[in-house]
Amino acid sequence: MLDNLMGNMEEKQAEMKAKLSTIELTETVEGITIKANAAKEILNIEIAEAYMSADRKEELEDLMLVAFNNIITKIAEEEAKASQAMINDMMPGLGGMFGM
Repeated sequence: MLDNLMGNMEEKQAEMKAKLSTIELTETVEGITIKANAAKEILNIEIAEAYMSADRKEELEDLMLVAFNNIITKIAEEEAKASQAMINDMMPGLGGMFGM
């Protein structure tokens, strides 16, 4: 029984990762756009031409930090939703027991 549960869990995790890779998220902060998926993969980074000069290097770095941190938060939120859905699918009625 435990082997069946573990095998099912591995299968569900693989399904979840596949689903997360289809969820695309975008974060834009003042001309810096980061596109990622909920499987924690950065898909694209766009930087406005205005930031492509040496005198704006520090500003660009600061904006990129903010954008990356924001997209990481969005990814975590999507991952939490998918995890909750997986728990509810595997053990209907028990998902609420863990505060999710």
